[in-house]
Amino acid sequence: MCNKPVCEHWFSTQRVRDNLYLITEPHYYAYNRANLWLIKGQTQDLLVDTGLGVASLRQHIAALIDKPLLAIASHIHFDHAGGLYEFDQRAIHASEAEALRRGDDYEALCLPEQGWVQPDHFDLLPHAGFTVEQYTLRETEPTRVLQEGDVLDLGNRALEVLHLPGHSAGCIALYDPASQELFSGDVIYDGELLDELHCSHIPTYTATYERLQQLPVETVYPGHYAIFGQERYHQIMQDYLERRRQPGCPIDLARSARP
Repeated sequence: MCNKPVCEHWFSTQRVRDNLYLITEPHYYAYNRANLWLIKGQTQDLLVDTGLGVASLRQHIAALIDKPLLAIASHIHFDHAGGLYEFDQRAIHASEAEALRRGDDYEALCLPEQGWVQPDHFDLLPHAGFTVEQYTLRETEPTRVLQEGDVLDLGNRALEVLHLPGHSAGCIALYDPASQELFSGDVIYDGELLDELHCSHIPTYTATYERLQQLPVETVYPGHYAIFGQERYHQIMQDYLERRRQPGCPIDLARSARP
Protein backbone atom coordinates (compact mmCIF):
# COMPACT_ATOMS: atom_id res chain seq x y z
CA MET A 1 0.00 0.00 0.00
CA CYS A 2 2.86 2.43 0.75
CA ASN A 3 3.86 2.29 -2.94
CA LYS A 4 0.61 3.96 -3.95
CA PRO A 5 0.81 7.67 -4.77
CA VAL A 6 -0.67 10.31 -2.49
CA CYS A 7 -3.72 12.05 -3.94
CA GLU A 8 -3.74 15.79 -4.54
CA HIS A 9 -7.34 16.21 -3.33
CA TRP A 10 -8.97 13.56 -1.14
CA PHE A 11 -12.49 15.01 -1.32
CA SER A 12 -14.70 16.11 -4.18
CA THR A 13 -17.67 18.48 -3.90
CA GLN A 14 -20.77 18.67 -6.08
CA ARG A 15 -23.32 21.46 -5.76
CA VAL A 16 -26.69 19.71 -5.90
CA ARG A 17 -28.70 22.93 -5.75
CA ASP A 18 -28.72 26.19 -3.83
CA ASN A 19 -27.57 25.51 -0.27
CA LEU A 20 -27.03 21.75 -0.71
CA TYR A 21 -23.67 20.12 -1.46
CA LEU A 22 -22.63 16.48 -1.84
CA ILE A 23 -19.10 15.66 -0.70
CA THR A 24 -17.47 12.29 -1.38
CA GLU A 25 -14.10 10.55 -1.07
CA PRO A 26 -13.53 9.48 -4.69
CA HIS A 27 -10.25 7.61 -4.10
CA TYR A 28 -11.94 5.24 -1.66
CA TYR A 29 -13.81 2.00 -2.45
CA ALA A 30 -17.18 2.86 -4.04
CA TYR A 31 -19.07 0.14 -2.13
CA ASN A 32 -18.23 1.73 1.24
CA ARG A 33 -17.88 5.34 0.07
CA ALA A 34 -20.32 7.52 1.97
CA ASN A 35 -22.26 10.55 0.81
CA LEU A 36 -21.62 13.56 3.04
CA TRP A 37 -24.31 16.25 2.81
CA LEU A 38 -23.67 19.90 3.60
CA ILE A 39 -26.99 21.69 4.15
CA LYS A 40 -26.65 25.46 4.33
CA GLY A 41 -29.32 27.26 6.33
CA GLN A 42 -30.09 30.87 7.12
CA THR A 43 -28.72 30.83 10.67
CA GLN A 44 -26.94 27.46 10.91
CA ASP A 45 -25.39 24.88 8.60
CA LEU A 46 -25.56 21.11 8.97
CA LEU A 47 -23.05 18.51 7.85
CA VAL A 48 -24.65 15.07 7.67
CA ASP A 49 -21.84 12.51 8.03
CA THR A 50 -18.11 13.10 8.00
CA GLY A 51 -16.48 10.25 6.08
CA LEU A 52 -13.42 8.26 7.06
CA GLY A 53 -11.52 10.96 8.90
CA VAL A 54 -8.27 10.28 7.00
CA ALA A 55 -8.00 13.81 5.58
CA SER A 56 -9.28 17.16 6.81
CA LEU A 57 -12.92 17.53 5.84
CA ARG A 58 -13.13 20.68 7.95
CA GLN A 59 -10.41 22.30 5.85
CA HIS A 60 -11.98 21.09 2.61
CA ILE A 61 -15.34 22.75 3.31
CA ALA A 62 -13.96 25.87 5.02
CA ALA A 63 -14.73 28.15 2.05
CA LEU A 64 -18.39 27.07 2.13
CA ILE A 65 -18.91 27.74 5.84
CA ASP A 66 -20.03 31.23 6.89
CA LYS A 67 -22.12 30.49 9.99
CA PRO A 68 -22.22 28.01 12.89
CA LEU A 69 -21.91 24.39 11.74
CA LEU A 70 -23.25 21.28 13.42
CA ALA A 71 -21.63 18.04 12.20
CA ILE A 72 -23.85 14.99 12.62
CA ALA A 73 -23.05 11.30 12.32
CA SER A 74 -26.06 9.39 11.02
CA HIS A 75 -24.56 6.44 12.94
CA ILE A 76 -21.27 5.27 14.44
CA HIS A 77 -19.81 3.31 11.49
CA PHE A 78 -16.36 4.44 10.39
CA ASP A 79 -17.37 5.64 6.91
CA HIS A 80 -19.87 8.06 8.47
CA ALA A 81 -18.41 9.08 11.83
CA GLY A 82 -14.67 8.93 11.11
CA GLY A 83 -14.19 12.68 10.69
CA LEU A 84 -16.53 13.86 13.45
CA TYR A 85 -13.66 14.64 15.84
CA GLU A 86 -12.56 17.56 13.64
CA PHE A 87 -15.63 19.70 14.29
CA ASP A 88 -16.37 21.95 17.25
CA GLN A 89 -20.05 21.00 17.34
CA ARG A 90 -20.63 17.24 17.01
CA ALA A 91 -23.81 15.20 17.33
CA ILE A 92 -24.82 11.55 17.31
CA HIS A 93 -27.82 9.59 18.58
CA ALA A 94 -27.85 8.69 22.28
CA SER A 95 -27.62 4.95 21.50
CA GLU A 96 -24.12 5.39 20.05
CA ALA A 97 -22.81 8.40 21.98
CA GLU A 98 -20.74 6.24 24.33
CA ALA A 99 -19.14 4.36 21.44
CA LEU A 100 -18.08 7.71 19.98
CA ARG A 101 -16.64 8.82 23.31
CA ARG A 102 -14.60 5.61 23.53
CA GLY A 103 -13.53 5.58 19.90
CA ASP A 104 -14.97 2.07 19.75
CA ASP A 105 -13.48 0.41 16.66
CA TYR A 106 -15.67 -2.68 17.10
CA GLU A 107 -18.91 -0.69 16.93
CA ALA A 108 -17.44 1.44 14.13
CA LEU A 109 -16.67 -1.75 12.11
CA CYS A 110 -13.02 -0.84 11.62
CA LEU A 111 -11.13 -3.51 13.57
CA PRO A 112 -8.76 -5.35 11.16
CA GLU A 113 -10.43 -8.69 11.82
CA GLN A 114 -13.83 -7.30 10.80
CA GLY A 115 -12.47 -6.82 7.27
CA TRP A 116 -14.27 -3.61 6.38
CA VAL A 117 -11.14 -1.46 5.96
CA GLN A 118 -8.62 -3.02 3.57
CA PRO A 119 -5.54 -1.74 1.70
CA ASP A 120 -7.06 -2.34 -1.73
CA HIS A 121 -9.99 -0.08 -0.84
CA PHE A 122 -7.72 2.95 -1.30
CA ASP A 123 -6.88 3.77 -4.92
CA LEU A 124 -4.61 6.58 -3.73
CA LEU A 125 -3.33 7.48 -0.27
CA PRO A 126 -4.92 10.36 1.65
CA HIS A 127 -1.51 11.43 2.97
CA ALA A 128 2.09 10.21 2.98
CA GLY A 129 2.71 7.28 5.30
CA PHE A 130 -0.95 6.29 5.62
CA THR A 131 -1.58 2.61 6.33
CA VAL A 132 -4.77 0.71 6.99
CA GLU A 133 -3.16 -0.84 10.08
CA GLN A 134 -3.05 2.57 11.77
CA TYR A 135 -6.68 3.38 10.97
CA THR A 136 -8.99 3.87 13.96
CA LEU A 137 -12.12 5.75 14.98
CA ARG A 138 -10.87 8.85 16.79
CA GLU A 139 -12.55 9.17 20.17
CA THR A 140 -14.42 12.42 20.68
CA GLU A 141 -17.06 13.79 23.03
CA PRO A 142 -20.39 14.60 21.36
CA THR A 143 -21.42 18.17 22.11
CA ARG A 144 -25.04 17.26 21.39
CA VAL A 145 -26.75 13.91 21.93
CA LEU A 146 -29.67 13.44 19.58
CA GLN A 147 -33.03 11.88 20.37
CA GLU A 148 -36.12 10.98 18.38
CA GLY A 149 -38.15 14.11 17.66
CA ASP A 150 -35.36 16.67 18.10
CA VAL A 151 -35.73 19.57 15.67
CA LEU A 152 -32.70 21.20 14.03
CA ASP A 153 -33.67 24.77 13.19
CA LEU A 154 -31.64 26.32 10.37
CA GLY A 155 -33.58 29.57 10.32
CA ASN A 156 -35.25 29.07 6.95
CA ARG A 157 -36.02 25.38 7.40
CA ALA A 158 -36.22 22.79 10.15
CA LEU A 159 -35.24 19.13 10.07
CA GLU A 160 -36.62 16.53 12.44
CA VAL A 161 -34.47 13.75 13.87
CA LEU A 162 -35.97 10.30 13.24
CA HIS A 163 -34.47 7.41 15.21
CA LEU A 164 -34.58 4.49 12.75
CA PRO A 165 -32.60 1.52 14.10
CA GLY A 166 -32.04 -1.78 12.33
CA HIS A 167 -28.78 -1.32 10.45
CA SER A 168 -27.32 -0.23 13.79
CA ALA A 169 -28.83 0.80 17.11
CA GLY A 170 -28.22 4.51 16.67
CA CYS A 171 -29.19 5.05 13.05
CA ILE A 172 -30.99 8.30 12.39
CA ALA A 173 -32.36 10.18 9.42
CA LEU A 174 -33.20 13.87 9.12
CA TYR A 175 -36.61 14.75 7.71
CA ASP A 176 -37.87 18.06 6.34
CA PRO A 177 -41.69 17.90 6.47
CA ALA A 178 -42.07 21.06 4.37
CA SER A 179 -40.12 19.75 1.36
CA GLN A 180 -40.63 16.05 2.24
CA GLU A 181 -36.90 15.44 1.90
CA LEU A 182 -35.17 12.65 3.81
CA PHE A 183 -31.43 12.58 4.57
CA SER A 184 -31.41 8.89 5.26
CA GLY A 185 -27.87 7.81 6.20
CA ASP A 186 -27.73 4.02 6.00
CA VAL A 187 -31.39 3.48 6.85
CA ILE A 188 -32.35 3.36 3.18
CA TYR A 189 -30.28 3.66 0.01
CA ASP A 190 -30.42 2.16 -3.47
CA GLY A 191 -27.96 -0.69 -3.03
CA GLU A 192 -27.32 -3.79 -0.93
CA LEU A 193 -28.79 -3.16 2.51
CA LEU A 194 -26.65 -4.49 5.35
CA ASP A 195 -28.78 -6.06 8.07
CA GLU A 196 -26.63 -8.98 9.27
CA LEU A 197 -23.85 -7.03 10.98
CA HIS A 198 -23.24 -7.66 14.68
CA CYS A 199 -25.04 -4.37 15.39
CA SER A 200 -27.98 -5.06 13.07
CA HIS A 201 -31.39 -6.51 13.92
CA ILE A 202 -33.71 -7.62 11.14
CA PRO A 203 -37.05 -7.41 13.02
CA THR A 204 -36.14 -3.86 14.06
CA TYR A 205 -35.17 -3.00 10.49
CA THR A 206 -38.53 -4.23 9.19
CA ALA A 207 -40.34 -2.19 11.86
CA THR A 208 -38.37 0.86 10.75
CA TYR A 209 -39.47 0.32 7.15
CA GLU A 210 -43.08 -0.18 8.19
CA ARG A 211 -42.83 3.20 9.89
CA LEU A 212 -41.18 4.85 6.88
CA GLN A 213 -43.87 3.55 4.54
CA GLN A 214 -46.23 5.97 6.28
CA LEU A 215 -43.86 8.96 5.95
CA PRO A 216 -44.50 11.27 2.97
CA VAL A 217 -41.18 11.48 1.12
CA GLU A 218 -40.49 13.11 -2.23
CA THR A 219 -36.68 12.91 -2.35
CA VAL A 220 -34.11 10.78 -0.53
CA TYR A 221 -30.53 11.95 -0.03
CA PRO A 222 -28.96 8.66 1.05
CA GLY A 223 -25.74 7.75 2.84
CA HIS A 224 -24.51 5.81 -0.21
CA TYR A 225 -25.10 5.79 -3.96
CA ALA A 226 -27.52 7.98 -5.90
CA ILE A 227 -30.33 10.34 -4.91
CA PHE A 228 -33.78 8.85 -5.59
CA GLY A 229 -37.44 9.78 -5.45
CA GLN A 230 -40.73 8.62 -4.01
CA GLU A 231 -41.37 5.67 -6.33
CA ARG A 232 -37.95 4.11 -5.78
CA TYR A 233 -38.19 4.84 -2.04
CA HIS A 234 -41.31 2.70 -1.74
CA GLN A 235 -39.98 0.01 -4.07
CA ILE A 236 -36.81 -0.48 -2.00
CA MET A 237 -38.85 -0.87 1.18
CA GLN A 238 -41.40 -3.17 -0.42
CA ASP A 239 -38.67 -5.42 -1.86
CA TYR A 240 -36.89 -5.60 1.50
CA LEU A 241 -40.03 -6.35 3.48
CA GLU A 242 -41.13 -9.05 1.05
CA ARG A 243 -37.72 -10.70 1.24
CA ARG A 244 -37.46 -10.53 5.02
CA ARG A 245 -41.06 -11.61 5.64
CA GLN A 246 -40.62 -15.00 3.97
CA PRO A 247 -41.93 -17.84 6.19
CA GLY A 248 -39.42 -18.70 8.89
CA CYS A 249 -37.55 -15.41 8.67
CA PRO A 250 -36.60 -13.70 11.95
CA ILE A 251 -39.49 -11.21 11.88
CA ASP A 252 -42.09 -13.98 11.52
CA LEU A 253 -40.49 -16.04 14.27
CA ALA A 254 -40.43 -13.00 16.56
CA ARG A 255 -44.08 -12.23 15.88
CA SER A 256 -45.19 -15.82 16.41
CA ALA A 257 -43.44 -15.85 19.80
CA ARG A 258 -45.37 -12.84 21.07
CA PRO A 259 -48.16 -13.55 23.60
